[in-house]
Amino acid sequence: MPAGIRVTVSFPRPPVCPIADLSERAGTTVEDVSTSVSVDGDPVTEFLVDADAVPDDYEHDPVFTYTDRHLYRVCHGAETTCPCTTLGEYDTPVDRFHAAGGDLQVVFHAREFDDVQAIVGEFRSRFDDVDIERLVRAPTGTSARDTVFVDRGRLTDRQLEVLETAFDADYFERPRGATAQELAADLGIAPSTFTEHLLAAQRKLLGDALDTDD
Repeated sequence: MPAGIRVTVSFPRPPVCPIADLSERAGTTVEDVSTSVSVDGDPVTEFLVDADAVPDDYEHDPVFTYTDRHLYRVCHGAETTCPCTTLGEYDTPVDRFHAAGGDLQVVFHAREFDDVQAIVGEFRSRFDDVDIERLVRAPTGTSARDTVFVDRGRLTDRQLEVLETAFDADYFERPRGATAQELAADLGIAPSTFTEHLLAAQRKLLGDALDTDD
């Protein structure tokens, strides 16, 4: 895996995306995707999809058929804006595309966090509801470090308040600095509610740390 930062971004039903559009219309998942540039300099997207899933009124003809799968090639005009053409404006390798039900997930690599900020900023200016799901820094050189970016934005305000309260009170130390009942009373909530929020927050943060899809 290239050194740098691996970024996972999702786009709920992007308005201009051939693979997301076909995944919704065909009721299938599209994962075998590649991008390139045509001789005219316009971005090109190629993708494989099960032949039986493609609707009869699909406007593109396959350029090749592999037994039971069609290969499609879509050339984007110079003014077309979709996630893959946006990424094409930056010198960043794409790890994978995943389209299902009209939604698109893209995993790409950036060299530095400044590059991530620039790309994400461009995404947010072009697409509504774009979600930065995960940032993971790859180890470099001989270092065994594997730094993970934890997205605190996944927590609700209440979950973050409960987590910070528990941490400040040494709830995670042994012996504990306070009980769940004491901290729940400080927050004015029931102990069961405190535990529910704490477990939900921990699960979200551990999902980031362990690089899972939860």
